[in-house]
Amino acid sequence: MAKSAEEVHPVKAFGWAARDESGALSSFTFSRRETGDEDVRFKVMYCGICHTDLHGIKNDWGGSKYPLVPGHEIVGVVTDVGRKVQKFKVGDRVGVGCLVGACHKCDNCAADLENYCPKNIVTYNGTYLDGTTTYGGYSDHMVANEHYVVRIPDNLPLDATAPLLCAGITLYSPLKYFGLDKPGMHVGVVGLGGLGHVGVKFAKAFGTKVTVISTSPSKKKEAIEHLGADSFLVSSDLEQMQVTICFWKI
Repeated sequence: MAKSAEEVHPVKAFGWAARDESGALSSFTFSRRETGDEDVRFKVMYCGICHTDLHGIKNDWGGSKYPLVPGHEIVGVVTDVGRKVQKFKVGDRVGVGCLVGACHKCDNCAADLENYCPKNIVTYNGTYLDGTTTYGGYSDHMVANEHYVVRIPDNLPLDATAPLLCAGITLYSPLKYFGLDKPGMHVGVVGLGGLGHVGVKFAKAFGTKVTVISTSPSKKKEAIEHLGADSFLVSSDLEQMQVTICFWKI
């Protein structure tokens, strides 16, 4: 007879879950696995709200499994570590992002590209190695293999750090990968939404010149005065765009 999820995962947890496509969240008592040899358990202090969470709880993309506990921008303080854990200790400030597992055998995993692994395991609404559903960071504690846990520096406030685990890496990675992280370069950021804000901040921190390209003229003040962008273009202003294109060609 197959064991229940509570028998496989005996550690009680509390969170907020969607029960259907309405988008409403309600309190939810569930269970997480015991701390394995390579696991890190931590008390969740903050969890960012990613737009992916909204799509997930409403089943906008299909495949949502209810009850669904969202959240993949998770930060907190370590409360327990497995006996083989090398990188973390109790009391450390840590975070978990979008993944909690992969095959660790394919070429992508060997290249530290687990996000491209065909068997990767997402932090919530996924299926873990033992066949149980993964639950995210809208909860009181989290447990994950240390390979998928990152250390949060002491000088970073946890609440502001949480969004870096999804929105942050989404912008940081391409800027680094394409070499757009050097002073004197000129970077264009299209759209000043959640990702755009982070993109401008990273690009400026790298010392580049930043132009924000947006459909909303009302965002110019925020881009220039609050985020430090060097210039602002309204993409629906064809004359302005044409002049800029000609200037950049020169």
